[in-house]
Amino acid sequence: MMEHTNTMMVMMDPVLEHKLLGLRRILQDMRSILVAFSGGVDSTFLLKCAVDTLGVERVAAATAVSETMPPGDLDAAMSIAKGLGVRHIVFTSPEIENAEFVANTPERCYICKKGRYARLLELKEKLGLDYIADGSNKDDEADYRPGEKAIRELGIRCPLREAGLFKAEIRELSREMGLPTWDSPSSACLATRLPYGEHITKDKLRMVRDAEAALHCFGFTQLRVRHHGDLARIEVPETEMADVLKYRADVVERVKKAGFTFVALDLEGFRSGSMNEALRGR
Repeated sequence: MMEHTNTMMVMMDPVLEHKLLGLRRILQDMRSILVAFSGGVDSTFLLKCAVDTLGVERVAAATAVSETMPPGDLDAAMSIAKGLGVRHIVFTSPEIENAEFVANTPERCYICKKGRYARLLELKEKLGLDYIADGSNKDDEADYRPGEKAIRELGIRCPLREAGLFKAEIRELSREMGLPTWDSPSSACLATRLPYGEHITKDKLRMVRDAEAALHCFGFTQLRVRHHGDLARIEVPETEMADVLKYRADVVERVKKAGFTFVALDLEGFRSGSMNEALRGR
């Protein structure tokens, strides 16, 4: 493995090599860490680098399970953690029982993160580890992310951001390392499918979960079904809109079966955090 890593670094872009070395120095200084692990592109890359740098005995991963978790995410996280040979703790995060979270204000993500990371802090102490590491990267600074406030308040570290790594760079490095997540689509909790101010319920989350699961068979590289009451607003990349229209009848049938009455295609296409657009100007 070390021989492969050295070969990879010789052929690597100098900027990426510099950032990867910087990340490894950051991880070495952290000594031991608990990774907040979703199984996505960023947290998988972070976990891999942590294991390579510190060894499995000084690294653990923790995954929160809740009603807001997209289907398949837990199985993917468990498989990746097992492949890396790292300790993996799965815990229940009951934010759906929190009235402040359910109210779905623009501070929803802060409320969720605060509760989850408070639980991780307890777990970190129990495991005798030095830090909690979050997979946030430099691109995350460009969007509205109230969860960042919780990260700052609780002293959570973000090694990828500290190393100056952007999403595209993390994907490239993941590809070089042979990680299966290098080209995985971005994922986000199902609560992001509901407009701010619309109360979050298990039934609404189920509708979104079922609709997205039913549409994944079409092979969209990115997919969101936004919940607007009886209306489902589908977001896919602009280059894949023709596929939605090509299979229009089947798409409509599957989405309505999930509980929606009306089905619409968003002509702006997929964009991460589109519900935050309503906050502009506030």
